[in-house]
Amino acid sequence: MPTGADLIFVALLGALVFTPLSVRLLGDAGIGWHIRTGQQIVATHAIPHVDSFSSSMAGEPWFAWEWLYDLVVGQLEATLGLNGVVWLTAIVIAAVFAWTFHLLIARGVNFFVALGLVLLAMSASMIHFLARPHVVSWLFTLAWFWILDSSERDGFDGQGGKNGRRLWALPLLMLVWVNVHGGFLLGLVLLVIFLVGAAWSWFQTKEGRIEEVLQKIAAGKRVRRLASVGLFSVAASLVNPYGWKLYGHVYSYLSNRFLMDHVDEFQSPNFHGVAQRCFLLLLLISVAALAVRGRDLRMSEGLTVLFAVYSGLYASRNIPVSSLLLVMVVGRLVPTAGLARGFFQRMRAVEVRQRGHVWPVLAIVVTLPIAANGGRAGSSLLMDAHFDLKRMPVAAVNYLEKFEVKGPILGPDYWGGYLIYRLYPKTRVVVDDRHDLYGEQFFKSYLKMVHGERGWEEFIETHETSCVLLPRDGAPANLLAATGGWKQVYSDDVAIIFVRDPSIP
Repeated sequence: MPTGADLIFVALLGALVFTPLSVRLLGDAGIGWHIRTGQQIVATHAIPHVDSFSSSMAGEPWFAWEWLYDLVVGQLEATLGLNGVVWLTAIVIAAVFAWTFHLLIARGVNFFVALGLVLLAMSASMIHFLARPHVVSWLFTLAWFWILDSSERDGFDGQGGKNGRRLWALPLLMLVWVNVHGGFLLGLVLLVIFLVGAAWSWFQTKEGRIEEVLQKIAAGKRVRRLASVGLFSVAASLVNPYGWKLYGHVYSYLSNRFLMDHVDEFQSPNFHGVAQRCFLLLLLISVAALAVRGRDLRMSEGLTVLFAVYSGLYASRNIPVSSLLLVMVVGRLVPTAGLARGFFQRMRAVEVRQRGHVWPVLAIVVTLPIAANGGRAGSSLLMDAHFDLKRMPVAAVNYLEKFEVKGPILGPDYWGGYLIYRLYPKTRVVVDDRHDLYGEQFFKSYLKMVHGERGWEEFIETHETSCVLLPRDGAPANLLAATGGWKQVYSDDVAIIFVRDPSIP
């Protein structure tokens, strides 16, 4: 018998794999260079330390800090095509929200309240339903919070020994997380939050009665164990191809105000969008729940809420993680109607008691051969993962391949990953969306060209290129069309191609 979490997993996996949402998962071209990086690692048996995809940064130091994810998706694409990449992404996303629902029910949250909160968090996260390594960070964040929260709720006084021992899984998880996505820093932030919460509990507990003495001893033990786990987790985070230099690189990237102010995903959310409004509604629910039952929060939960609200309002890329954390904390604060409490308790008992989870396993087993068979089940095409022809210059790149137009190719950064996916290693790009690689000065010059500002042509002249691929209706395309020395050789509803060599047909 499937549980509610099982049904969420199966429904979400099916929607992301067998509907047009599979194309939406490939809406970010960056997955292209992730795939080619993974395949390059297999071919060379080495993790890259310098760039090989661009002409402008060729041979420059590059931190491929998501190499483990790249390796997995590179192998999936090589064996199953883009269907395999979408299949893996769908599994991870479905697991995140199904597990969130299960954890809420296990904590005693009303069945329909849990379902509503999960659907709200899911809707808020839709803007980042993309085949990129950040979705794996969602899963790690959920696991990290669950381990920390369950160990704190149960304590280490004998009754919570099992959950206390789970804390030592965190350094092991960190070994993987640090090589999958830069979101591993979030794990360390959560560790600090719970360490502060344990220290506050120790500080606030008096020693007047024997029970209070025992509570203070337990709190002190929590502080020491969390500190030890934190040290081991930091040590584990250094087990990456770049060692401690990865911290310096991440800091220099995230502290660069110019890049943070000009990269779209680091901008504050625009609440005119549907997903952003769902996040706003979740914030309002959180505020209302805290106003009524905020005193029931532990220090660590309060700090988690503050962190989730701040990070979600600071950058739209943080909305999914912020939504998950808010749901996990606020869910138990939402009151349940007394008349229906018995019914919900029976549903909770069924949800928690079922442990087999055969249905999610069956869904994975069924969808894998379909992905491996080109998306077909018999004569029916059920899965067709591909890049959207209206978002990516698919036809234009077909032209470049057909006539073997020489590179390097200059296109907008948000198309760079797709160009790498289609044209590497024969042709290199001038720029792509690895903003931490190119740096501030490079993008200042690049944005002049994109916005058609005075001196826009300097970027093209500085970075040698023989082919320019641009959005059809953008300012750079109009400026280049009026510039001598360039000839338009291709145009469609999405993109336009200019070349220096007029002999190209």
